[in-house]
Order: sequence, then C-alpha cells, then structure tokens
Amino acid sequence: MAKEKSKVKNIELDFKKRCIELYAEAERSGFDAKDFIFQKNGTFSSSNGTIRKNYSKKCLVILSFFIICVVFIVYLLLSEEELVSDLLFGYKNDQCLIPVFTSLLLPPVDCSLCRNVKSVQKLSGISREDFEKVYAYTGRPVIVTDATLNWTATKTFSYDYFSDLYLKSTSTNQSIKCQFFPYGTNFDNLTDFLSRGLGNNDNKVPWYVGWGNCDSDVSDELRQHYSKPYFLPEYSESSRLDWIFIGQPGFGAPMHLDNVGNPSWQAQIRGSKLWTLEPPYECYLECDWSVQVVVNPGEIIVLDTNVWYHGTKIVGDDISITIGSEYD
Repeated sequence: MAKEKSKVKNIELDFKKRCIELYAEAERSGFDAKDFIFQKNGTFSSSNGTIRKNYSKKCLVILSFFIICVVFIVYLLLSEEELVSDLLFGYKNDQCLIPVFTSLLLPPVDCSLCRNVKSVQKLSGISREDFEKVYAYTGRPVIVTDATLNWTATKTFSYDYFSDLYLKSTSTNQSIKCQFFPYGTNFDNLTDFLSRGLGNNDNKVPWYVGWGNCDSDVSDELRQHYSKPYFLPEYSESSRLDWIFIGQPGFGAPMHLDNVGNPSWQAQIRGSKLWTLEPPYECYLECDWSVQVVVNPGEIIVLDTNVWYHGTKIVGDDISITIGSEYD
C-alpha cells in the first residue's frame, strides 16, 4: 500500500511540475495564465474560448506589420537605385555620409513630359528658339546629331588623355575629392582609376566609372576641346561641373534617378551607348513604361534626369567616353 501511495505521490508531483511549466510557457507567450484550464492529459485550453482567437489576431498583426515593412523597403530600393549603388560601392568617395531619400519628397510630376513619347527623336539643325519651345524645359528627351562637329574632343579624349591630364595636374589632391562613381569596381578614387593603365582596352577586369570634375585647372583644359552646344537657349548657362563617364562595352550605369536640379546634356565622344528611359511612377498609366535609344559618336542626348529614370549600357566594340553638364 505504501508503495502505491508513493507512486501516486510521484505522479501528482510530476503533474504539478507539468502544470507549473505550462503556466510559465503561457506567460512567456503573452497569455494570462488564469484563463487556462489544465486537462487530465497535461494539456491546457482556454476557459473562455478566446485565447486561440487572441493568439491568431496577434500573429496576424505581427505578420501584417512585417509584410508592410518588407514592401516599404523594396519600394525604397527600387526608387533609389543610385543610393543603393552608392551605399554598396561608393561610400569611400561620398562627401556626404547621410543618405537622403529625396525622391519621396519630390513634388508631383506633369506627365506631359512622357505622354505620347514612343521613341526618342533624333534631329539636326534645330534653332535655339525651337529647341527652347519644344525640349529645353519640357522634360521631353531628344538627341541632336550635329552639335559636336567642330569639337576637337572627339579626336582628343581618351583614357590616356585623362590620365595624363589629371595625374600631371598641380591640383591632383583636389581631383581626389571630386565625386567619383566606381559602379561596383574596386577603384578607390579617380587617381586610383587613372593610375591603372587601362587605355589598351585589353583588361580582363571589366570596368565602368564616372566622375564630376571639380578641378578648375582641368576644367579649363577640357573646355578647349568642346563648347556650349549650339542649340541651348542663348541666356542659359551650363554648370561649371563637367560629368565624365568612361567604360568598356557591355557595362554601364543601373537604372536610377539623379538629383542635380536642372536638365542635362551628355555628348557621346567615343563609342555608343544604349539608354533605357522610364517615366516617373505616377505616370505609368499615361506613358510607355520604357523607351530605348542608342546614342552614337558625335550625338548629344538632352534629358531631365531628375524626373526620368535612366540606365545605360555600352554597345559595340569600342570604349565609351561621354562628357556633359546641366543647364539652367
């Protein structure tokens, strides 16, 4: 008999221990332990039938919040590809360490800039008046094919030319501070890139880079080989900042949006580049989702890169070299 009582006592102790563990588990799960009734098999259930319902609601709220966060992060990544590129590859060269999601703060866009744009028109001999009326400030992209005919840049600019120009400049330290876009390469800055001896185009490592020239001495030299495009409005002024992009075939810039304030022009000095343009998101119902055009040597593309999402890819067999600026 004593043996049987001892066995029962052990069972009761084990059961109480089981109950205590279940209470603790319930409290850790966020439930009020008083709402539970323990069954003979050691499991527990709700005394009022609401626990499972409340638990489901709590899980649903958490899951919904998680989905919203994921969607928001994906939206930011899609709308700020340039920012993501800078965060991944350009942090060493960025003078501003605080990223700003500027596209979220932009004013509404007038979709007339892309409405009925099925392709990018190429033209020549356009007057300043016609260019200003139709293209200069309307946001509609265009390519002018005859604006570099008198430029010596088409016969002068090359990797070796830029290398000699910058590395021999007395203000080399200033050039290092210029904004540099490595686009996923391992170049630390402009000086590093121009010191690699990449002019023969036989390198096994692919590359495409860009930079904004902030060296006044270099700028004076560059502008001996090109001039303000003839079609720009007479009273408009180009920025003192030159933007130069150079790279091998098959590579280019990912889809992104700029924040430079004014429309831009970019001259294709050497090689050919495929541009892919996408309208602002709010214009997707009114405009074609994507427009592509190849800019050939000697042509100038005019584009408001503040509102048109754009990506580039070098096509053909030659290195691509472009130079451009903004205008007001």
